[in-house]
Amino acid sequence: MFTPMLDSKIVGEVIADFRRKKGVSQEVLSGLSAIGRTHLSSIERGERKPTLETLYRISCALEIKMSVIVAEIEKRMDEK
Repeated sequence: MFTPMLDSKIVGEVIADFRRKKGVSQEVLSGLSAIGRTHLSSIERGERKPTLETLYRISCALEIKMSVIVAEIEKRMDEK
């Protein structure tokens, strides 16, 4: 039986890519999203998966819809 798994590396890469496109550092994004910089760093490295709440905070701080981030994650996972 196939059990789908969310690839934490892809999640982190997508978040990091959107952050870089916005032109902000991890320090700035973590402050804007009210999460610790080390937590954000762990997410971007694929060591941790963000909760929906954390993903929502990050998307708001980046001024993009959370659905845009999720769509990009799904796209990259389909390409894998």
